[in-house]
Amino acid sequence: MQHSNSTSISLSQALKKACFELEKTSDSPALDAELLLAHCLNKNQTYLHTWPEKHPSEEQLDCFNLFIEKRKTDYPVAYLLGHKPFWTLDLIVTEDVLIPRPETELLVEVALDKIKHINKPKILDLGTGSGAIALALASERSDAVITASDASEKALAVAHQNAKKHDLINNVEFVQSDWYEKITTTDFDLIVSNPPYIDPQDPHLKTTIRFEPLHALAASNQGLADIEILIQDAKSHLKKDGFLIIEHGFDQAECVIKLMGDYQFSNPKNMADLNHNPRITFTMNE
Repeated sequence: MQHSNSTSISLSQALKKACFELEKTSDSPALDAELLLAHCLNKNQTYLHTWPEKHPSEEQLDCFNLFIEKRKTDYPVAYLLGHKPFWTLDLIVTEDVLIPRPETELLVEVALDKIKHINKPKILDLGTGSGAIALALASERSDAVITASDASEKALAVAHQNAKKHDLINNVEFVQSDWYEKITTTDFDLIVSNPPYIDPQDPHLKTTIRFEPLHALAASNQGLADIEILIQDAKSHLKKDGFLIIEHGFDQAECVIKLMGDYQFSNPKNMADLNHNPRITFTMNE
């Protein structure tokens, strides 16, 4: 006998049905369905495989069906779940911030390498969004003095929540600033940024990323306007031998290197991501 508050559909049946429904929109329908069902049950994914014959309650199934309907519009899983893993952290994400991407972990790796011999490095993360980069660096370098800025008050509120969640609130100072506008320190060891770099005409902006904040994705001048501001004003905020590290589009490496040269940075170098796309460009203030 089933309890009146449980449904006639088992967990495995619910997953199978959802998986079929998501095939047209998602590259990973099975994973999406599992993450969303586990969230509605308040369990982990292992539970779904351990108890495939269990029946969700009506409330749980309603939650799941609602999620699947929304996911079918290409709405991101991370926004439905309200969090996304990045580096070793599980970050709160809302529609006010970009969803952290695995490629950006490369920027964190390069940054950590550049400051490995510096005691109490001073770091500036421009356009911090959810706080992903600043908090990843803070979690690895408790001695670092980190400033994280964003023009968006709502984004900074999310970054604050993430700093609290991971007990890093004393490690990062958050500043509302349009790029360097309110940044008064002039002797950073490191400036990092994952700025908006998509051309406003890029058809990708009509895909799943259309749900993310446009101001954090697209920039004028074929996606290079904000990158140029970052490079142009970096020297006046960096120590001698300090580093500037910027994430950019897979096809922008040459333009970024040229801009760095235009603003008197010597020897800029690219690093490729896991897909072999040049994704990060860094340079030193010599």
